[in-house]
Amino acid sequence: METKILQVFSDYVCPWCYLGQARLKKAIRDYNIKIEIIHFPLHPDTPKNGRNLLELFRCTEKELDQKNLMMTKLMNIENLEYNYREYTYNSRLAQELGYWAQIKYQNQFIHDEIYKSYFKDKKNVYELEVLIGIAANADLPVEEAEEILKHRTYKEVIDKHWEFSYKTGVTGVPTYILNNSYLVGAQDENSLHKLFQKENIKRV
Repeated sequence: METKILQVFSDYVCPWCYLGQARLKKAIRDYNIKIEIIHFPLHPDTPKNGRNLLELFRCTEKELDQKNLMMTKLMNIENLEYNYREYTYNSRLAQELGYWAQIKYQNQFIHDEIYKSYFKDKKNVYELEVLIGIAANADLPVEEAEEILKHRTYKEVIDKHWEFSYKTGVTGVPTYILNNSYLVGAQDENSLHKLFQKENIKRV
C-alpha cells in the first residue's frame, strides 16, 4: 500500500500548531500517512530576547487573559501542558534543531519537547542552552546538537522551507496539504478524517 505524504506547515511558537499536532497524531493512527513538516516563519522578525504579546497582538491585558484562558481550555481537552503566555520568541534555531533531529535521527519526540519548552516552561527557544536541553530531553546527542546550532548547519534548508511556504501561498499555520486538498487551522479529528477520505486514503 502506497504511503501518502501529508505536508504540515507549522511553527513551534504557534499555539494552534501545538494543539493541531496532538489532534493529528490521533487522527492518522489508522492511515498509511507520513507527515512531512514544513517549517513556517510565523513571526520571523521576533528579536532574540522575545517580544511582548501585548505589543504583538495590540491588545489589552484583559484581552490577553481571555486568549490564554481560551487556549488553556482547548489544551486541557487534548491533555497538553500550557501556561499563561506573555511573550513569544524567535523560533528560527528551534526549527533548525527540529529538522536535524527528524531527518538525521528520525526522532519525533523533538517536536513535543520544543513545544513543551515554550508553552509549558515558557522558555526562550532561541537560546542555545535551552535548545541543547531540549535535545537532551529528546535523547539526542547534545554535542552534535550544539555543533549544528552554532554552525547553522541547516540554515539553508530552513530558508528553503520558508521560501516554499511563500510560493505555496501558505499564510497561516497550521496548514495541512494532502495531494490537491488542504485544510487551515487546528482541525478536529473529524475534519482530518474527511480530508483523508476525500483523497481516497483507506484505513489500514
